[in-house]
Order: sequence, then C-alpha cells, then structure tokens
Amino acid sequence: MRNRPFTWYCGSICLLAATLILFVAGCSGDADYKPVDLTQTIKVKAMEDYIAEKDTLRVAVAAMISPKETLVYYQQLLDYIGDQLGYTVRLVQRKTYGEVNELFPKRQVDLAFICTGPYALGKDMFGFEALATPIVRGEPFYRSYLIVNKNSPYKSLADLRGRMFAFTDPESNTGTLVPNFWLGEMNEHPSDFFGSVAYTYSHDNSIMAVAKGLVDGAAVDGHKWEYYRIRNPYYTDMTRVIRRSEPFGSPPLVASVYLPEDVKARIRDLLYSMHDDKKGKAILGELMIERFVAPKEEWYETTRRIYRQLRNRMMEASDEAQDS
Repeated sequence: MRNRPFTWYCGSICLLAATLILFVAGCSGDADYKPVDLTQTIKVKAMEDYIAEKDTLRVAVAAMISPKETLVYYQQLLDYIGDQLGYTVRLVQRKTYGEVNELFPKRQVDLAFICTGPYALGKDMFGFEALATPIVRGEPFYRSYLIVNKNSPYKSLADLRGRMFAFTDPESNTGTLVPNFWLGEMNEHPSDFFGSVAYTYSHDNSIMAVAKGLVDGAAVDGHKWEYYRIRNPYYTDMTRVIRRSEPFGSPPLVASVYLPEDVKARIRDLLYSMHDDKKGKAILGELMIERFVAPKEEWYETTRRIYRQLRNRMMEASDEAQDS
C-alpha cells in the first residue's frame, strides 16, 4: 500500500469510462430511476451573485443521491423549512461532496445536507456546524452496506478480488472510507485488490450499477438502500447485502458558522419539533425519518477513528516498503 491522504486515497485507481453511461433505461421498473449523466450537475451561480439576500436561505445538498432523486427526496422538507420560517429557500446542488464543502468558507451557502465523512473530518476546516441529526429506525446512526448482485456467487469482500467495484464519492464515509478501511484490515489496497473501480457519485447510482451487473459490488449508505427497498424496491431487489459496517453518526444538517445565531436557533427549534406538527410529521414519514435531534459529537468519533486507523496503516505500509 502507498501513503496517501484519504481524500485522494482512491484517486489514482483506474476509473471506468467516466460517466459509466451506466444507466441506460431498461425495464418498466426504471420509471423512478431515470438515466443519469454523471457529467451533468446543477450549476451554482457566480460568486458575485451569492451576496446574502434578506429572508433567503441558500441550502446545498451533497450528491448522496442523483440530482432528480435529490429533488424528490428533499424538496418537501426544504419547502417546509422555508414556509415555517418565512424564508425563500434556494437549492444548490453540486456533483461532489468536496464542491459543497468549498461553498462554506466562500460564504456561498447557509445550510447543507452533507455526508458524515466530510462533517467528521472537515467541519473546522470548512466552517460549518451540525444543527440536527435524523433519527431513522429508532437511532441516530447508519451503516455502510456492501452489496452485490442478487444472482452473483459473492459472499464476502474477499470474493470481489479482481472484480469491478463502485465507490460513490472520494470523500464518502459509507461509500469509500469504510470499504477502504475493510481492505486495510486485509492489508490490501483497492488499486491492487480490485480489477477496476468506478465512482458513481451517488448511492442510488451505485445500487443501480450493481443491480444491472455493470459492477460486481459497491458500498452504499444503508439508509438509502433501506429507503429504496421500501419505497421503490425494483433495484434493491436485484441486490444482496453481504456485509454491514459498525454504526456511524447519521449525516447531519449543517449550518455555516457565518449564519446568524438567532437564525440557527430558529432552525433548530423548528426541526426538533417538526415531528409534533401534522404536516411536518407527514413529510418526515415520506423520508422515513422519525424526528430530528440535537447532534452529539461522540456519534461521529467512529468515523474519525477508522480514518486514523486507515491512515496509520498506510503510513506503516509505506515505511515497511521503504525499509525493504
């Protein structure tokens, strides 16, 4: 293994033909999973257009799910926040987690739904703080699922040696950090272990890729897999979960440190009581969220711990290689 920072840990792996042109529409069950061109993103306005406007909240959504699915998944929640607080909500989408993170120090965004990895590892660097964490299936945690095609013979990560594997985003906790950590426990590096690797840049794209046999395995957000299993199981029914990780703090809603404290307090109060409001409860039910709660930093320590362990293994392996 070679010594690399985590955010670039998978960067040198040979990618498949970029956009995978993965998702060509197939059977009728594809109705809710439209083809996704991974080279396309919703553009963010130029810097000069991002002067904060009165009574406007600029909300970014990291690409945990594809652009169309993001609108379906988050629009009602964002509308609810805006209506209840009397704000206009402007949705910002970017292709990668890193691009969303970079909006914060530039003061180009006020709130964001981000992955656990970028929060746990970069909150001080990028200038955001967690406002609320969702409770799903009774807990504020989620897991990485290692999935394979339902009809495949694979039963473990070891069975995927030499096969084609899908990561989500280079900074994803469940979609990249966790599978790299598992490989590190096996003293393996992804570029040596897998035959080829692709980035799908969203968890629903990874599920589709495995279901359609375009890749042999993928690591995905357990919340997203369970959501589709219940709401639209067409693709999840074509996959099998062969490994689940330990629990990690669920992806939080974060706020810019530049957002006024009184506005942050109002958002917290709204989210923490949302499940007590009839309309709010209905929206949460559609998202399979029971309620929002105040985040605790210890929930995110597991992510920090496995990052440190993975980094230390990489450094030790590099030192051993230099000594040999």
